[in-house]
Amino acid sequence: MNDSTNKAQTGKCLDIHEVMKHLPHRYPFLLIDRVIECNPGEGLIALKNVSINEPFFQGHFPQRPVFPGVLIMEALAQATGLLAFRSDEAIKGMKNPIYYFVGIDKARFKRVVEPGDQLRLEVHLKRAVRGIWMFTAEATVDGQVAATAELMCTAKESE
Repeated sequence: MNDSTNKAQTGKCLDIHEVMKHLPHRYPFLLIDRVIECNPGEGLIALKNVSINEPFFQGHFPQRPVFPGVLIMEALAQATGLLAFRSDEAIKGMKNPIYYFVGIDKARFKRVVEPGDQLRLEVHLKRAVRGIWMFTAEATVDGQVAATAELMCTAKESE
């Protein structure tokens, strides 16, 4: 067994195949490429490789492509979903769980994200109250903060 397989089995690292088992999103809306660290009930660090080939760059903005801030927030929300699915036994027990992004507070954008950048997405569980999970979230590029927010999410059983 190689090192990356061993890490995936211990829950510390998830490759794209494991990510896709937990998230219903698919191209072009799957915004997590890999999870490099997962501490269930605490925090998660994921990566998003930003490529010029992504479809939104044709219109945002053609003369100087910028990764949309709303997609940075969506990538952070997807990271919270992965953390919740790896943390909560109630979610694991649901027949067809769907994870919903239900709120955002204190969103701030500090740095432009461009093609060729790698977003490091770090989320931490702040608290869970009556089925609503609250997280602190930060996206960085090369150690510089690109965006921060507090996110709220919930899981529901789909039909």
